[in-house]
Amino acid sequence: MEARAIAKYVRSSPRKMRLVIDMVRGKSVAEALTILRFSPKTASKVAEMTVRSAISNLQNNGESYANPEDIVIKEIYVNQGAALKRISPAPMGRAYRIKKRSHHLTVVVSTKA
Repeated sequence: MEARAIAKYVRSSPRKMRLVIDMVRGKSVAEALTILRFSPKTASKVAEMTVRSAISNLQNNGESYANPEDIVIKEIYVNQGAALKRISPAPMGRAYRIKKRSHHLTVVVSTKA
């Protein structure tokens, strides 16, 4: 059985989140939570909350007896979200555009078969 959790419009760039999720892809949930807990990156907090939500969704769907050691991160990926466009003042009366990027994080967990 598998369950999914999606965090949408997270205000950090997808590139920064990919650095974090590449560390936990394919690992057991207990190991992934440990890695995310002690990672110094800010994006790891959002990833940890999303993984915990996916575990909770799995337990609510009827797998309440599953140990965290028996649950595996089946898929974890990041898609680009909407970008906020802002203007920054530049020399000689010009304006530079700034893109404040966001992303959508999707986590799919399943029990070992």
